[in-house]
Amino acid sequence: MSDIYTTPFVMTEEITNLVIEIGEQVGAVEIYDKLQPNPRLRRESRIQSIHSSLAIEQNTLTLDQVTDVIDGKTVLGPPQDIREVKNAYDAYERVSALDPYSVNNLLLAHKMMMEGLVKEAGRFRSGNVGVYAGEQLIHAGSPANYVPELMKQLFDWMRKSKLHPLVKSCIFHYEFEFIHPFADGNGRIGRLWQSLILRKWKEFFAWMPIETLIYAKQEGYYKALNASNSAGESTIFVVFMLEVIRDALRDVVESQNKSDDVGTNVGTNVGTNEERILKLLRQDSKLTASTLASTIGLTDRQVERILSKLKADGKIIRHGATKNGYWEVCCTGGSYPL
Repeated sequence: MSDIYTTPFVMTEEITNLVIEIGEQVGAVEIYDKLQPNPRLRRESRIQSIHSSLAIEQNTLTLDQVTDVIDGKTVLGPPQDIREVKNAYDAYERVSALDPYSVNNLLLAHKMMMEGLVKEAGRFRSGNVGVYAGEQLIHAGSPANYVPELMKQLFDWMRKSKLHPLVKSCIFHYEFEFIHPFADGNGRIGRLWQSLILRKWKEFFAWMPIETLIYAKQEGYYKALNASNSAGESTIFVVFMLEVIRDALRDVVESQNKSDDVGTNVGTNVGTNEERILKLLRQDSKLTASTLASTIGLTDRQVERILSKLKADGKIIRHGATKNGYWEVCCTGGSYPL
């Protein structure tokens, strides 16, 4: 095995333009963040990020239940799901003190996130793992005996790389998931660590809801990972993640232009638009996010964010695939198919 970690990647014109566009938005957000800090909205955004990251990993708790767990209230739910929320909140609260370029700090973060959930919390896996879609193996992690050295080389590359932090964080995220260094928790740790890299570049990324956008675009997230695996390099995934970051910042900037409220549901009149979307879905259960967006005058990503929240709150359920599926609107005291 080589002593130098290689990260196959092509700096395309599209990536360069995305970095420039994000840089322009960063300036506006950074100034606003310093002038009008809002601890309550930042906390709500943090909770939304935790809920979204865990929901991607099949945690069943709703956003309200996650909030109650963090607030110390009694919640009826699977004990493991509740433990995942408590661990994640602890990790997110303490991660700012960690060094994104330290392997030992990565292991500490994994221990905080996975304590009581897996036997090897805080340690690289001792066995081989694979990522499956049903019974089909779609990705085999690096052999377990290579993992410690590969992670050391990856962190050495991060420290030495002169790439922009935006690009570097995306490449790290991909390479981390490719190696799959832990027995469990790779997805949530990879997303957390990318946020930490970005936070060390610009502090406001501590409260940016990037995980929330990934959750709303979960299918695209996994498609980008798989496409990069097939291509043998990370460019496709880097483009996807930069688009996610751009969209998150764009929503914040749009919100700043409309009001002084910057938080999880940026850029939308959430209550009213939720009601409008629910009404439309009761009338036609097969409406797409794009159709909903054009009908009520929002962008596709804003509607995707609202649909994600409605699903998290248990108000709607998605049945079937994107093209041939339908929505079920749930009511108080029960639900009914449309």
